[in-house]
Amino acid sequence: MSDTTRPSEWQRRIAGEWHGRPSLFDATGTWQGYEDIRRSSDFIDGVTTYHMDGGLEGGGPMAGRFRLGAPFAFGVVDSDANRVYTGPDFYGTGQPYGSFVDSHYYGPGWQVDLNTWNQVLADDDIQVYSSMLYQGPAVVGCFNGLYTRDPAKVADWLAAETRNGPVPHILPTKTAGAFSGTCEVFGADQKPRGTVDITVEVEPLDLLRARHHVTWTGALERGHTVEVRRDGFRSFYEGPEAWGNAQAYGRANYSSLHFRDVWKLKGREFVIDATPGMSAGRTMAVVYQLFDGNVPAAVVHGVLRWS
Repeated sequence: MSDTTRPSEWQRRIAGEWHGRPSLFDATGTWQGYEDIRRSSDFIDGVTTYHMDGGLEGGGPMAGRFRLGAPFAFGVVDSDANRVYTGPDFYGTGQPYGSFVDSHYYGPGWQVDLNTWNQVLADDDIQVYSSMLYQGPAVVGCFNGLYTRDPAKVADWLAAETRNGPVPHILPTKTAGAFSGTCEVFGADQKPRGTVDITVEVEPLDLLRARHHVTWTGALERGHTVEVRRDGFRSFYEGPEAWGNAQAYGRANYSSLHFRDVWKLKGREFVIDATPGMSAGRTMAVVYQLFDGNVPAAVVHGVLRWS
């Protein structure tokens, strides 16, 4: 049972008011608009309530679906195991894995099923957020962006999110190098399993194709080489040691890979310092879910930096 006398570790980790301007994309990855959000939560007498206030700017054909005539406020059964969202704005559950939470729930006002990934980075003042939006199994769209809870940064932060939110996910196309960093590993039981050092060597082949040499060492030992072909917001992983595809929504690339053994991977790679212009970012927040066949096996998350 959860301790109702004090907030969970995750609840303490996300204390404060977070400010962001996530972008809205349609199912094809085309940018549609912004959602200005101020998000906070409180823990009073064992009861946790989330508060979200703001509004949608733009939205194109989806504007009517994602406008709401009142601020969000919904209850949460606070726990580091299963966080239960009790409505009225969202119903479902979320599972924390250290500084990352994977939530699956339904929003009656938006009339969509959501899979939300929130990743708090090590400095605790940046939250990498995305919500994939579904109608049954079909993707309706995606919200994603970066949040801060540092009051001194808010004005500049929102201006940067306005400028950078629509930028597409594109890795360096003319320069070889590598993204590398140390990531945390959690089992499917949400327990820590140590760390893994990840290196993604990028070897451009032409302006739309690159060879990736990926190595994982530490708590997980894996490696593969794959040729990646980009077509607009879509990418295709075409062997020789992994196959799959990906869809980018702005700075975030959502991938699904199948390896030559029983393992497969679903991931989000968010280039947090990508800006408009003819260059690529150098800092990528990553989340990877690993499956042993169809059985969840591990969650890996952290930050990779280019060199």
